[in-house]
Amino acid sequence: MNKKTDVASLRLNYLLNELVEENVLENPIKQFEKWFNEAVDAKVLEPNAMHLATISNGKPHGRIVLLKGFDENGFVFFTNYESNKGKEMAEVPFASLTFFWGGMERQVRIEGQIEKTSAAESDEYFQVRPRGSQIGAWVSKQSSVVSREELEARQQQLEAQYGDGFIPRPPHWGGYRLIPEKIEFWQGRPSRLHDRILFTDIDGSWKIERLSP
Repeated sequence: MNKKTDVASLRLNYLLNELVEENVLENPIKQFEKWFNEAVDAKVLEPNAMHLATISNGKPHGRIVLLKGFDENGFVFFTNYESNKGKEMAEVPFASLTFFWGGMERQVRIEGQIEKTSAAESDEYFQVRPRGSQIGAWVSKQSSVVSREELEARQQQLEAQYGDGFIPRPPHWGGYRLIPEKIEFWQGRPSRLHDRILFTDIDGSWKIERLSP
């Protein structure tokens, strides 16, 4: 008989670092870049993995996707436009992203408006994807019911069709950009008195506030 885990007793006292206003960069994109680079340097497993939350019919839906770029204009990821998340973002063009770098006792939450990237941006990224991933974008009718046999047959068909030639980007696949309105940086602290610094976009300027843990 498997031993039952006492979930309520699982806890970790966060001791690694602190986040104070004096040490936070005034631009949250620059602050995110700093933390992201530190996560990369610390060899965090897939530091660009993020939880994407969307809304449909008043209900939240979440999944993990990969960040593929960020700058002053927003945070970019790519997916199938006809997937559940694609349909949800078309219905309600707002979403949130959450990064959790557990080994560093850090979390970043980002909320904002969603827009599609340009076709040129999507084409450019698609062409640097591994060839298998390019084929996969054509194979998968993401979020639809399918059998393993159907997927494998479709994959073999497309591999034969394209051979070693150029693979174009599927019209149903491309990028999204989340334009941030709020960015919250969370640093774990002892006794659950965590540091939370919130940046809010007010008419193009960032307001900085400390939130209660």
